[in-house]
Amino acid sequence: MLNIILFGPPGSGKGTQALKLKLKYALIHISTGDIFRAEISSQSSLGQELKSYMDHGQLVPDELTFRVLKSYFGENELQKSQGIIFDGFPRTLPQAEALDTFLSERNEPIQVVLSLLVNEDEVVSRIMLRGQTSGRSDDNDETIVRKRMQVYREQTFPLAAYYTSQKKYVELNGEGSIEEVFTALSNHIDRTLALTESADMV
Repeated sequence: MLNIILFGPPGSGKGTQALKLKLKYALIHISTGDIFRAEISSQSSLGQELKSYMDHGQLVPDELTFRVLKSYFGENELQKSQGIIFDGFPRTLPQAEALDTFLSERNEPIQVVLSLLVNEDEVVSRIMLRGQTSGRSDDNDETIVRKRMQVYREQTFPLAAYYTSQKKYVELNGEGSIEEVFTALSNHIDRTLALTESADMV
């Protein structure tokens, strides 16, 4: 199993790269953002609860996030893939610890955390441009976008230290072209796979 976390601020290109990596390495793509938006589109009571947080640039609480993820996929789906690429999850330390516990129980830990580094002004520019076509209300208001960046710095970026302590955290320049970033990500994943295979042979 190849379990990867794709890390980075909103607008860093995680979703685009995750879809490309999913195809190359036969992974399941778990995007909490996509899952949340699908739930919101269904206009369920759960979706309305999610919308109230996302419209204000706030992180969805841990308990609610796990409730949504638990209803999204079962263990059988995990067994059909070569691994998982987590995009936008975990976002807080409690989520990271819970994910580690879940995967450790299956003896399928996270192998590598790949972090896309993008300047904040570039991120805001990308998101505002995306907002012209995405139809996402949280992409159209610069105040909300800046709020999302503040939340990321305060609540999500500290996860870098958590995964660095596990020797799994790798930083990459996320400001190149889509193909340049994809090549850099693929190179790190290939090295991770090679190391994993070598360890398995010992």
